[in-house]
Amino acid sequence: MPNIYKSTQKRIFIQEVVTRDGFQAESIFIPTQEKIALINRLSNAGYDKIEVTSFTNPKAIPMLADAEAVMLGIERIAGIQYTALIPNLRGAERALAVGVDEFNLVMSVSEAHNQANLKMSCDDSFKALSAVIHLAHTNQTAINISLSTSFGCPMTGLISLPDLMYWVDRFANTGVHGITLCDTTGMANPSQVQVVCQAVQSKYPNLQWTLHFHNTRGMGLANALAALNAGIDRFDSSLGGLGGCPYAPGATGNICTEELVHMLDLMGLDTHMQIDTLLECSQDLQKLIGRSLPSQLLMAGKVDRLYQAPCQS
Repeated sequence: MPNIYKSTQKRIFIQEVVTRDGFQAESIFIPTQEKIALINRLSNAGYDKIEVTSFTNPKAIPMLADAEAVMLGIERIAGIQYTALIPNLRGAERALAVGVDEFNLVMSVSEAHNQANLKMSCDDSFKALSAVIHLAHTNQTAINISLSTSFGCPMTGLISLPDLMYWVDRFANTGVHGITLCDTTGMANPSQVQVVCQAVQSKYPNLQWTLHFHNTRGMGLANALAALNAGIDRFDSSLGGLGGCPYAPGATGNICTEELVHMLDLMGLDTHMQIDTLLECSQDLQKLIGRSLPSQLLMAGKVDRLYQAPCQS
């Protein structure tokens, strides 16, 4: 089969979320210096963005209680945006104090999921986030909106395109620079992804669009390929596939960074990523959290890994 991407060398931007999305659900606190060391290593792997942490109330997410210390401790490399999840005005003030490059604001498209996750209605979330957006604009800080359950909710089913576009429209009109469509519980399918990606880019071509897939039902990379075919060039991913959603029983984490990069590199696309560095970091991450990660690439190795033929008797 001919490689339709080889001649284009299209640039694809990879955005790492493991130290926020992955670490937030861990049961054992990962030492601050270990987080800093991992982020410093990842900063040399070719990322466009790294979501460092979350400025959520430490009582709500104790695993990320060291947000300020981590942001102040990392070595920042020019050209990488160091972003963080910002839940409210108090979190935004904390983030501004340590120089976060971008605010990532999150709410669900699904009313049921937003109530379960954030304990408020979607309209109330929008009002609260609008105040954060105003503060960010005042301080000339970039803003990305992550719309959880953009494709489906485990409590109410698939999300219709009009329901998704209602919230896309409202946030686009606030002057944010980017929107992430999140398949929070792994309910998306490639056909749906392609239709949604074409629709949002057609209406808002100047927004920075990112796709955030989970691999809950094994369709993560297939969905990423569908988004790519629809023109998307930015993807969130998690080292080793670490993470998950508490509202999707059996959910696995985000699509695995090294598997996504490996696939895109084989297709001839320019990810700007250092795949060997990713595999080394993923291997060490298993030791850090004390268990195996779901990365199949980590288990099998890259496709150029060759083995000695068995001896013939």
